[in-house]
Amino acid sequence: MGAELFKTFFRIGLFTLGGGYAMIPLIEAEVVDKRGWIAKDQFLDLIAVAQTCPGVFAINISIFIGYRLRGVKGALLTATGTALPSLLIILAIAMFFQNFQHIPWVASMFAGIRPAVVALMAVPTFNMARKAKIGWLNCWIPIVSALLIWLFGVNPIYIILAAGIGGWLYGEIVRRKKA
Repeated sequence: MGAELFKTFFRIGLFTLGGGYAMIPLIEAEVVDKRGWIAKDQFLDLIAVAQTCPGVFAINISIFIGYRLRGVKGALLTATGTALPSLLIILAIAMFFQNFQHIPWVASMFAGIRPAVVALMAVPTFNMARKAKIGWLNCWIPIVSALLIWLFGVNPIYIILAAGIGGWLYGEIVRRKKA
C-alpha cells in the first residue's frame, strides 16, 4: 500500500493547478470515492483540521491521510508524493521561464490560466460548504468572516477562535433547550 499511496498523491500533485484547495476534488475522488480509504465524513473532518494547521494545505491534508492509513511512513510517502511534482515543475519553469517570458503567447497562456485557477479553487469551496451544511440561515458566517479578514485585516486565528466559541455556545443553547 505504501507505493500505492505515493503514486496516488504524486499523480494528484502532478495534475493539479491552483494549490491545495484545487486538489480537494481529486483527493476526494481518489481516496474516498475510488479507493474507499477514508469515509466522506472523515475526509471533511481531515480538511477542517488541515485548514487550521500551519503550513501548506495540500501537504497537511496528504500527511493526515497518509498517517491515518499507514502511520508515520504513510505520512512521509503522501507528503513526498504531493510535494515532489510541484518541486520538479517549479525547477523546470525556473530554468526555462526567463528565456520565454517575453514571448506574447507564453504571457497570454499564463494570463489565461489565472481565471481557471480561481475556478478550481471556487468549486471545492462550494462543495465543502454544501457538505458542511452551510445554507441560507448560516451562510452569513463565512461571508462575514471573509469580509473581516479581507476588509479589516482581522487575523484568521481570531475568526477561528470566535467561530469555535460561537459553535460551542450554540451547542450549549440547543442542549439546554432539549433538557
